[in-house]
Amino acid sequence: MGVRDSRTQAGITVLSAIARLLVAVLAGLALSLAFPPRSLGWLAPLAVAAFTLACWRRGAGGGAFLGLVFGFAFFLPLISWMKVVGDDAWILLSLLCASWMALTGALIALVTRLPLWPLWVATAWPAAEALRVRIPWGGFAWGRLAFSQADTPLAFLATIGGAPLVSFAVALAGTLIAGGVLALAPKIVGSPRWGSSFTRSTGRATAYALSVVALVLAGLAVSGSAVLPQAGNESQVTAAVVQGNVPRAGLGFQGSPRQVLDNHVRVTEALAADVRAGIKAQPDFVIWPENSSDVDPLATPAIATDIQRAVDDIGVPVLVGAVVANPYDADTVLNVGIVWKPGSGAGDAYAKRHPVPFGEYIPFRSILSRFIDRFALIPKDFAAGSVPGVLTLGPARVGDVICFEIADDEVVRDAIVNGGQLLVVQTNNATYGRTGQPEQQLAITRLRAIEHARTTMVAATSGISAMVSARGEVTDSLPEFVPGSLVATVTQTDALTLSDRLGATPERIIAAVALLGAVLALLTRRLGSEGGGRRRRRVAQEDDTRE
Repeated sequence: MGVRDSRTQAGITVLSAIARLLVAVLAGLALSLAFPPRSLGWLAPLAVAAFTLACWRRGAGGGAFLGLVFGFAFFLPLISWMKVVGDDAWILLSLLCASWMALTGALIALVTRLPLWPLWVATAWPAAEALRVRIPWGGFAWGRLAFSQADTPLAFLATIGGAPLVSFAVALAGTLIAGGVLALAPKIVGSPRWGSSFTRSTGRATAYALSVVALVLAGLAVSGSAVLPQAGNESQVTAAVVQGNVPRAGLGFQGSPRQVLDNHVRVTEALAADVRAGIKAQPDFVIWPENSSDVDPLATPAIATDIQRAVDDIGVPVLVGAVVANPYDADTVLNVGIVWKPGSGAGDAYAKRHPVPFGEYIPFRSILSRFIDRFALIPKDFAAGSVPGVLTLGPARVGDVICFEIADDEVVRDAIVNGGQLLVVQTNNATYGRTGQPEQQLAITRLRAIEHARTTMVAATSGISAMVSARGEVTDSLPEFVPGSLVATVTQTDALTLSDRLGATPERIIAAVALLGAVLALLTRRLGSEGGGRRRRRVAQEDDTRE
């Protein structure tokens, strides 16, 4: 090869690298649009397809770099609501999440060399997600492919294998699209010959396209199937959700805990007045949001008196979100939902099992607090509860989860399989009001309603409070920063979906297959390298013999 040819080849290589990098950036941005507030769920498979093509048969290092770029382009706009906390927190969390996308990119680059590569590539996404939602400090589950699909037929696959199966289905749809593009690529970039090669390429592309259609049809079939939950006992109850609102959005709302409580008392008393006037139905129970009382009502008689007044006025149990002292550790507090009964006061409670790192507790507090003043807003760490959130509210048996716990597969599943016949989400999104975060959390909640076939109630301090059907449809809601209440008669059931019964098994199987694919790809590559080396040595020996 001459000098000119070498330069030409080097130029082509550079242009190819730039093109792959650009595709990775655009794919990451496109994937962010699949999530609320844009909610273009159909973009998720296309983004996966584009990223797969960018990583196609690269080295593991090249795939990891492209994954990091893709992940940063994805998470930076997705969690832009973190800017409320600080630009540093936003960028660092985006980078942390992008590092897991680097693993996805490395896996994709490796397994695209295997037969049936679309299946192997599809497993890489939920496998990397399984690590990201756990590591470090309990992980960060935002941005899982499944959470973009609440409005698509693929969401109903959650009733079979939970969020991991939905993520796998989205990724598989994307890899099949990529396979179709690759099958036609020679005909797209070159002059097609109308012969057997063209026919084979077209046939493969058609098979990939039909496979994508089959995935969508599978979701539709499951959505209309009577086998979603097993048979169970059902009953009707009337539920109410209260949204009291906060004085202001952002971090500043925390400076007015008494006013937040007063708002929820006031809205509950207004609800009671509407019930007496016949405007609204008498509820069997009422849900208040997380942080509706940031002053410990168990240790502050004046706060307890105000709550009791509202509960007695409505005349039914109220699930009160509160911050209370930890009876087992004076240095920590608990984020709880307390069953508050008319006449008798506080009863059973659920303590949040998955506190948010750097939001509710500070890892390495003694070191980091010297450099980051914002941590003073969290004077005490929140301790983690240990018992699933199953509570009795009058005639209802609810599974309670608090705020970001809705993104935790295990926490939500435990609340259902241990007896929760309705799903309740107590949340406080006031910090992130009007940033898109409440819409993203509601989309996750809708997927959970489908996954567990449970009517779900969201009580948010400042919005979005909502009633969600067992099919993930929002039947009623309150907009952000508008006080009010929702009342609806809903169905509670003890039926379990296949996803409930299988638990984490689908995720483990997918992760095991992804690991197997990585091992096979590495072995294949090593054996191929050794075979190539032997062939080169044999050719060299033959040349020496001829000489």
